[in-house]
Amino acid sequence: MTTAIESGFARQLKHWRTLRRVSQLDLATRADTTQRHLSFLEQGRSRPGRTMVVRLAESLDLSLRERNGLLLAAGYAPVFPESDLDTAELAPALEALTAILDGHLPYPALIARPYGILLAANAAFDVLTEGAAPWLLEPPVNVLRLALHPQGLATRVLNLPEWGRHVTEALRGRVARSPDPTLDELIAELEGYLPRTDPGPDHLGFAVPLRLRGDEGELRLITTISSFATAVDITLAELQLEAFLPADEQTARVLRERAALRSGVG
Repeated sequence: MTTAIESGFARQLKHWRTLRRVSQLDLATRADTTQRHLSFLEQGRSRPGRTMVVRLAESLDLSLRERNGLLLAAGYAPVFPESDLDTAELAPALEALTAILDGHLPYPALIARPYGILLAANAAFDVLTEGAAPWLLEPPVNVLRLALHPQGLATRVLNLPEWGRHVTEALRGRVARSPDPTLDELIAELEGYLPRTDPGPDHLGFAVPLRLRGDEGELRLITTISSFATAVDITLAELQLEAFLPADEQTARVLRERAALRSGVG
């Protein structure tokens, strides 16, 4: 049993270090240990203490879920809890997130769970759902599928090839750091919705604004995505806040006017 535990931990440790492209010396320095000890750990010749496993996981910038996995591989109980969203422990954080959504008005904002599952959105989110097929809006709503599906937002996106690839490339970057077969399948599905493009040699690959066709004219939105890096609960750590901001005054004016109509003002 001890050999099996040590070899499982050794394989995972080497896997993550290789994936992060960190040398043994660099990782040993970050984790405040020696390269010799780290080498023994990767060979399964030494058994790590619980504190050492946590230090190595932090030094490799693993997610809380991945840190628990490394602890389990080393034969230790997980450290980080994974709470249900309706538990009292998460209530204060979720109340604060709701306040952030409301405070972002009149601009759209949403909170998503892993794989793009919508948890909450503010009233301005309706600018991103107009014209979408009803089945795409049935819970649980997948905001990634809603964004790129031909029956969703994609029909109104004027720069779908560029913006869509920006979305999928960001997801591929996430998979490169933390391999996930489920996310691989979702990326393949999303890329199947996008028109084929040849970016050409001058393609810079930087973020592009979302150019959205609407009854009020073209809307141009830029996106910010935030996560909760200091969370100690897996459920909270895996949430993402996506906020849309106007890229020009025309868009800002339209969104303000829409908010006024919703509230019955003006």
